[in-house]
Amino acid sequence: MAASDVKLLGARPSPFVNWVQVALNLKSIDYEFIPQNLAEKSELLLKSNPVHKKVPVLIHGDQPISESLVIVHYVDEVWSGPPSLLPADPYDRATARFWAAYIDEKWSPLVRNLINATDEQSKAAAAEKVFEGIKLLEDAFVNSSKGKGFFGGEKLGFLDIVLGCYLGWERAGEIITGLKILDETKIAGLVGWAERFTSNKAVDGVIPEPEELVNFMKMQARAAAAADASSK
Repeated sequence: MAASDVKLLGARPSPFVNWVQVALNLKSIDYEFIPQNLAEKSELLLKSNPVHKKVPVLIHGDQPISESLVIVHYVDEVWSGPPSLLPADPYDRATARFWAAYIDEKWSPLVRNLINATDEQSKAAAAEKVFEGIKLLEDAFVNSSKGKGFFGGEKLGFLDIVLGCYLGWERAGEIITGLKILDETKIAGLVGWAERFTSNKAVDGVIPEPEELVNFMKMQARAAAAADASSK
């Protein structure tokens, strides 16, 4: 399919956009990436996603599809040939969706709380919850991978995408907080998995380096401070 038939509206730092990029890459789908300035939302974005007005948006032909997990499922269903992103077994598929929801709704906000902690007490409380969550994910990896390299077995798939695209932010959090989240002495399975994920060719060039994300957060903080000062 020509790149002009598939467009992705996105912003590089967004893990939700990264989900879609990796899914498209795994399916070997050519697409045009159209960067969006979320401070000044484009007419195309507002037209394509009038409800939430946010990225990612996949435009397939002239049909826009919004919401990251919805898009990933759409990609897997429309381009149904191998590799399949979700497991074939219904129980394994349900398990992958359960853990994807946990990562998206529970664990990633914990990492965000840790990064944004403003004092040692709140940092320690947030860190404890992050480490509890990462241990649950380590156990999930051991159970789901069945001794193989990825959550779904031998090949990178849906749950790998969901967790893996947070690795840049997790490592940025390590820089900011000075805490080692992916500690090989505690979660050896996930540490090895993270190395395999980031070295996969479908991931190459997609996830920003942690230093880039740290700089992005600093720019956001400066912009917020300037906006707050101008409103006084």
